[in-house]
Amino acid sequence: MKLTTLNTAAERMKLLKKTVEPFKDRAQQHDEHGSFPYENFEDLRAIDYPALTVPKQFGGLEITLTEMLQHQEIIAQADGSTALSIGWHMGIVKHLGENERWPEGRYASVANDVVKHGALLNNAASEPATGSPTRGGKPETLATKSTGGWIVNGRKTFTTLSPILDYFIVSASIDGEDQIGNFLIKRDKQGVRVDETWDSIAMRGSGSHDLVLENVHVDADDLVERIKSGRKKPAGWLLHIPACYLGIARAAQAHANEFATTYSPNSIQGTISDLPNVKQKLGEMELAILESKHFLYSVARKWDESDDTIRQKMGSELGAVKISVVNKAIHIVDLAMRIVGARSLSKQSPLQRYYRDVRAGLHNPPMDDMTIMQLSGR
Repeated sequence: MKLTTLNTAAERMKLLKKTVEPFKDRAQQHDEHGSFPYENFEDLRAIDYPALTVPKQFGGLEITLTEMLQHQEIIAQADGSTALSIGWHMGIVKHLGENERWPEGRYASVANDVVKHGALLNNAASEPATGSPTRGGKPETLATKSTGGWIVNGRKTFTTLSPILDYFIVSASIDGEDQIGNFLIKRDKQGVRVDETWDSIAMRGSGSHDLVLENVHVDADDLVERIKSGRKKPAGWLLHIPACYLGIARAAQAHANEFATTYSPNSIQGTISDLPNVKQKLGEMELAILESKHFLYSVARKWDESDDTIRQKMGSELGAVKISVVNKAIHIVDLAMRIVGARSLSKQSPLQRYYRDVRAGLHNPPMDDMTIMQLSGR
C-alpha cells in the first residue's frame, strides 16, 4: 500500500504509524553504534513517503504543511534521527515546489525522480569556517566558471542524510562575483565524496557527515538559484524542526507515564503515579505538550490558509514556535527523567537517548538569540 494512493489524511496517518513501528527498536541499536538506519528509509520509500510534498502537477500529493508536521511528529516518536533527516527533504521539496525558485524544468526533473524512485535531497550549506548559514557567513566553497558549466570545490559540514542523498543543494561563492549561488549536484558526479565525520552524541543516526567536493564539474543550468542578499523570506517548512522535537518529547512522556503506572516499590501502596510529586510532574508534562501542540499547529494552519502577503509577515511567529516548542521539549524530557529516576540514565532506557537528541534542537535554525532579537522588534 502507498501513501500517495490513500484519499484521506487519517488513512495516511494510520499507514505511517504502522510503517514506523519497527523504527523504535532499531533506534537504540543505531544510536549505540552510530550507524545509519538505511532500513528506515527503505520502509519510507516503500510507501512513497518522500513524494508526499511534491506538487500534484509533478505526480506528488502536495500535502499541507499541517499534515507534513503531523507525519514528522509520528516518525520522531519512533526515531528522532530519522524524523529530522527526512524532514529536511520533505520541507525543501515542498518549499521549492510552492515557490518555483529554480529554472523551468530543473525542479520538474528532480520531482519526477522523487516520485518514481524515492530520490532524496538536502541542502549542504554549513561550513567549518562559517558555522550556521543563518549567521550570514559567506561560503568558502567556490564555484568557478568553466566551459559549459562550473567547477565546484569545498567542504560542507552537517550534511544530514549524506549516506543516501541523491542530490545535494550546495551553496557556493561565485568566483569573480560578489554573489552566492545554489548548485544542484548529483551524488554520482566525479569528485563528490562523503567524509564520515559525524561523531555527535545527539541524533547519532542522522548521518550528518561532511560533504567534500573536489573539482566537481556541473552543467551551467545546475546553478539553480542566485541567493539574494537581505532579509530572507519566512520559511514555514522549517517547522518540521519543532515538530520533530515535539515528537521526541511525546515519546519521553509516554515512557514516563508507562513507568509511573506500573512501578510499585514496596515502600508504598499502589504505583508511583499516585504520589503527589509524581502527579505534579505528569501534569506539567501534559501542560507543556498541549501548549506546544496548539502553538505549532495553529501557526501551521495559519500558514496553510494564508496568501503570500500574510506569509511574508510570519517570520517572527515561525521563529517563536521553534524556540518555544524546542525548549518545552527539553523540559518535558527532563521531567520524564525525574519521574523515572536513575534508571533513565541506563543505556537500556530510551530516555537517555531522548535527552541527548532533544538538545540538538537548540542548534537547528533559527537560533534562539536571533529569534528573541527579532521578537524585540529591534
